[in-house]
Amino acid sequence: MVTDFSDEMMHGLVVKNTGSWYSVKTDEGRIIECKIKGNFRLQGIRSTNPVAVGDLVRIVLNNEGTAFISEIEDRRNYIVRKSQNLSKLSHILAANVDQAFLLVTVNYPQTSTTFIDRFLASAEAYQVPVVLIFNKSDILDEDEAHLQEMLVNLYETVGYECHVVCATESNHDASTSPDVLLPLMKDKVTLLAGNSGVGKSTLLNYFIPSAKARVAEISDAHNTGVHTTTFSEMMPLSQGGYLIDTPGVKGFGSFDMEPEEISSYFREIFKFSKDCRFNNCSHTHEPGCAVIKAVDEHYIARSRYDSYLSMLQDKEEGKYRAPY
Repeated sequence: MVTDFSDEMMHGLVVKNTGSWYSVKTDEGRIIECKIKGNFRLQGIRSTNPVAVGDLVRIVLNNEGTAFISEIEDRRNYIVRKSQNLSKLSHILAANVDQAFLLVTVNYPQTSTTFIDRFLASAEAYQVPVVLIFNKSDILDEDEAHLQEMLVNLYETVGYECHVVCATESNHDASTSPDVLLPLMKDKVTLLAGNSGVGKSTLLNYFIPSAKARVAEISDAHNTGVHTTTFSEMMPLSQGGYLIDTPGVKGFGSFDMEPEEISSYFREIFKFSKDCRFNNCSHTHEPGCAVIKAVDEHYIARSRYDSYLSMLQDKEEGKYRAPY
């Protein structure tokens, strides 16, 4: 006997995206493979993936047991990156997240402050809280360890929570154990992000051994990582909540941001900007600019100000900058 699914509507959560197929976990706990109806793509969504992991959707089942996504519920928030191939479009990494863990490494490979700041600005724009996770602390030399300490101090001063961990199985140092992150993830949807090679797969395997995420060696020639994850996936945590694994990201553009908005996504720049002589100050050249004065007096880190200028330049040039 063939069950007729033709008019059955269901509600669910998108937990995986593999190209044109989306895995949806229904409210009843079933995983159903879904596609998007053709006309769905034309509703003014300027991204390469109109549906993202974390989306709450309505689906219409068909006779084959697969389904079409017919509707996306309004998103609480989302986080985007520059699309790999189509520079004018964004790629939504995940939607409806409670927080993002940005995994960074001082070396092997080096995560630039520009990359960190662009991610933080993007997260501020879409109301996603970020925790910075400094990984591979066990393999740093004295100078690198000092640099890491300076970066932790910088971002904690700006107002971001930071943790130093070592996500390898051989780590027996309780002070750098990833277990410190467990209470932060309980019953929350956490996006795990970072540039390629920083140890996302290793950390994922630590928290969810069944994930068996593929770990790649760092290229010695370029000190960069290799993409081992192609699509985002949402995985349940044993203590409640989900961890979203994302592809290694090469760069963030300033999507959907007007030039005058960008300063408000840098917390300390926004704070000092209230004392600028002109209320439309761009913080680049104007007399009486409180931000430039704060940079000169070291109240704002030069690296953060340079990141702000690079995002402003994106807008002036009308394009996205090269990867960081």
